[in-house]
Amino acid sequence: MSDDLSIAAIIPCHNEEAAIGQVIADLRAAVPELEIYVYDNASTDRTVEVATAAGVTVRHEHSKGKGNVVRRAFADVDADVYVLIDGDDTYAAQDLPKMIEALLSGPYDHVLGVRQQSHVGAYRPGHELGNKGFNWFVTSVFKSPVNDMLSGYRVFSRRFVKSFPALSREFEIETELTVHAMSLRVPQIEVPVGFKDRPEGSESKLRTYHDGFRILSLIIGLIRHERPLMFYGVVGLLLALLAVIIGTPVVIEYFETGLVPRFPTAVLAIGISIMAFMSWMIGLVLDGVLKARREISRLNYLRLEAPGPVPAGTALPPSTPKA
Repeated sequence: MSDDLSIAAIIPCHNEEAAIGQVIADLRAAVPELEIYVYDNASTDRTVEVATAAGVTVRHEHSKGKGNVVRRAFADVDADVYVLIDGDDTYAAQDLPKMIEALLSGPYDHVLGVRQQSHVGAYRPGHELGNKGFNWFVTSVFKSPVNDMLSGYRVFSRRFVKSFPALSREFEIETELTVHAMSLRVPQIEVPVGFKDRPEGSESKLRTYHDGFRILSLIIGLIRHERPLMFYGVVGLLLALLAVIIGTPVVIEYFETGLVPRFPTAVLAIGISIMAFMSWMIGLVLDGVLKARREISRLNYLRLEAPGPVPAGTALPPSTPKA
């Protein structure tokens, strides 16, 4: 990698004193020129002391939540290449060089580290199944394949980071990063990375059901914003079907007797039909707004230069997947 290429690693941390020291040491061993930023997120243990003793830059984000940390860090840190990795020592830092080389060789704007378990049990019960379900759902909706959308190990270009709005507050940030890449259709690639269980004395902050519902809610919200024609089209179709179910007996009775004895039911069916039509119109209008918004986002993205290429003679590891 070029000597004049600035690479910044951002490590969100909340009570990671048992792991952060090892994460820093492993990152330095993997990429010596790395500038490391540890963002303490309201820790109550010795995370800050351990990180400070390791000689890295320590900053504080007092608003609780990983999304808040990422939003702050992406705004504060200026670099050519950005690395985002959790501070729990579950991701293999030795895989970072091939992720950076993959980014530069494309060039790509987003490299997703797809977790490969080093032993059975690295995933908490239910997390792997939930992750696969979200992967399938997002792939189906956005028509762009993803194999580990909840991974916390990623490498970005500067133009990706500076065009990313970062609206999420907590663990939904990974979903937002994935959907942003799909929506903007930036060049991206997946690279397999090692994944292991947390070290002894370290506990996961992810709450399976609570955070799972938050992620699902975010996905539905992103579908509403990023695929409005589909979202409101489905809502309109469901309303139209409901109107048909409610109104059909009234229509049949009218043709048989020439009367509408259930007048309130007829009014209800007409009202639901109007709502269905309005839903379709809202979808059409918002689809036009979305196109204009994406054009603006794309122009902002293109204002920044693409990542620099890997110098001639630098070989990519055999495990790096091709585009």
